[in-house]
Amino acid sequence: MKPPAGKPPRSSPEEARLAIERLLAAGKNLVVIEPGDQPIPLSEQNYSLAYRAGYLTFEVWNEERNLSRRITGIATETRGRLELDIERFGKRMGRLALVDPTASQDVTRRTSRLTYRERFRRGLLRHFTGWRAVDVSTEPDLEHSLSPSYARALVRRGSAGWAAVGAGPESDVDGALTFGLIWLDYLRARERRLTIEGLAIFLPAGRERATCLRLRWLNPRAAQYAAFAHGEDGCDDRIDLADYGNLETHLDHCTRAVPDGSPEIHAWVSHIAGATPIEQIPRPDGSLSLRVRGLEFARAGERALIYGLETRREASASNVGEIIALARAIHELRSPYAKDQRNVLYARNAEGWLESQVRAHIQEIDAALETTPVYGQVPAFTGGDRGVIDLLASDRQGRLAVIEVKASEDIHLPLQALDYWMRVRWHAERGEFGPNGYFPGLPLRTDPPRLLLVAPALAFHPSNEAVLRYFSPEVEVERIGVGLEWRKNLKIMFRYGLRR
Repeated sequence: MKPPAGKPPRSSPEEARLAIERLLAAGKNLVVIEPGDQPIPLSEQNYSLAYRAGYLTFEVWNEERNLSRRITGIATETRGRLELDIERFGKRMGRLALVDPTASQDVTRRTSRLTYRERFRRGLLRHFTGWRAVDVSTEPDLEHSLSPSYARALVRRGSAGWAAVGAGPESDVDGALTFGLIWLDYLRARERRLTIEGLAIFLPAGRERATCLRLRWLNPRAAQYAAFAHGEDGCDDRIDLADYGNLETHLDHCTRAVPDGSPEIHAWVSHIAGATPIEQIPRPDGSLSLRVRGLEFARAGERALIYGLETRREASASNVGEIIALARAIHELRSPYAKDQRNVLYARNAEGWLESQVRAHIQEIDAALETTPVYGQVPAFTGGDRGVIDLLASDRQGRLAVIEVKASEDIHLPLQALDYWMRVRWHAERGEFGPNGYFPGLPLRTDPPRLLLVAPALAFHPSNEAVLRYFSPEVEVERIGVGLEWRKNLKIMFRYGLRR
């Protein structure tokens, strides 16, 4: 195989040929990827690389399709990945990649994102006929909190525009709306000559429910919203958000903690509480959580007391002294004045520690709230740890308040809080809390609960406020920032209501 006569320029077709042959000689299990299409595995029997009529032509085929492109040079070359500049039919320029999927997860992830990006672009053009899709990207923009995990674009026609975001099959689908709203807000600030009308969000079919439920609680006066579900066949169907009115939520009956039928367990708990300061937090299932500054070390039920941190076991009378010793050790190591603040027990479950401070000083959070009862995670969520503490309280007039507690910065805090708020609202509207044993003796109102977001003052993510601006006026939100030394003293640094 010989190139045309003459010295090849930098990043010439000849350099591309040599780079391809280096990859092949290394015995890599390569795949050929053109963005928007499925990869084609490369073997010695299914490709051709040759100069034809003065052009370097690369062909690859499998049982489903044949790909033939003119190679004009190298775009980028990194470990396990070679991106080539190509010329398609009609002299349209493009990119072709040869990738070793085993080289690194980063290479595989980026390849998947590039493939999805082109699929996302085609979906935009199908649903926004006559519009132009610009700024189509999966590149990170850390300055503006834009994640590479989601494709994004601006679609525009004349002076009108839409923000668009897409979640590929490997993305955290439930995070797409957060970044979509950040992108929408960013475009409105950047594109002053355009009217950015709304947000279009593309989601994998079958995984769209959580996002669609959230969309119903965004403010239609702040923006328009459209959702699309894409299936394995490559088709994108617009979702009717009205079909997502019903929540999958269940409210368990609240049982009084440590029933009278357990005098022995009751005596053990009293003995432990008398020996060292602990928190006794009733749980809706009738058990009693025993904690030191938010860290649970034991749980008392009707028939057993279970204790331990990593490994839990059932206690007998002979273990009570051991449990007291455990509680005292936690109390010493988990002190706000602990000498070693790098020890595991000090750092563990910061949200739980902040929750214990909120429970102990709930009228500092809001003077109208009743000090007791305060329930945790009611109704309960399924599907793993959400990374945020959900509390439910009531004010003296019987209006419920959802309190979300987060000890560290979390870009998804507003929408995670909305998930819990909408479920509490669902049960409150139907008057289900009182009959199920919650807030005994207090007549509860059925109007929407308040939403209080509690975090250290410097731990609210900068984008949280932008996301909250798109919430429905029915979601009454307040951000409450506490001082940096909240472990020692819960001091309120600011309260910000939602400006609409």
